[in-house]
Amino acid sequence: MAERKTRTILGIDPGTNVMGYGIIRTSGKNPELIALDVLKLKKSEHHFERLSRIFECTLSLIEKYHPDELAIEAPFYGKNVQSMLKLGRAQGAAIAAALHKNIPVYEYAPRKIKMAITGIGSASKEQVASILQQMMHIDAMPVKLDATDGLAVAICHCFQKIPVTKSSGYSGWKDFIKNNPSRLK
Repeated sequence: MAERKTRTILGIDPGTNVMGYGIIRTSGKNPELIALDVLKLKKSEHHFERLSRIFECTLSLIEKYHPDELAIEAPFYGKNVQSMLKLGRAQGAAIAAALHKNIPVYEYAPRKIKMAITGIGSASKEQVASILQQMMHIDAMPVKLDATDGLAVAICHCFQKIPVTKSSGYSGWKDFIKNNPSRLK
């Protein structure tokens, strides 16, 4: 079997107050954490100034880590149209930065991201963060869960890019655990 190409993935959880991001490097099923943090946007800033900062921060991350791909969380549908519009603009600013640097962009719905990490589409931010902490061996978790949300987007994208392989042959959870005792904590 041919060796897999190493890829660097920038995952972004867009926001108008806080933008979370996680950067991973992967050459298959085992992603390695490169960076995990947030961009805090000042409430005193005008909305368009925030968009400019999102664009500049995303460009800076691209220039520093040279990601091969950008994975971004899609805006969720809510009742507040103004909030959705602002969130969509924030997402657009990050996407524009990636496209400016010719980096392919992939978008994932919040439910799909949660499903990829926890197996439950309605999982809480805390559940996602807890699983990521174990999966990525993170000693000190960030204060803002927006950072782990950005990481979750990158991991979700990584999992989507793994080709479907032949079935493992497990007959159920008991068989899986019996054959993978190290995966049980």
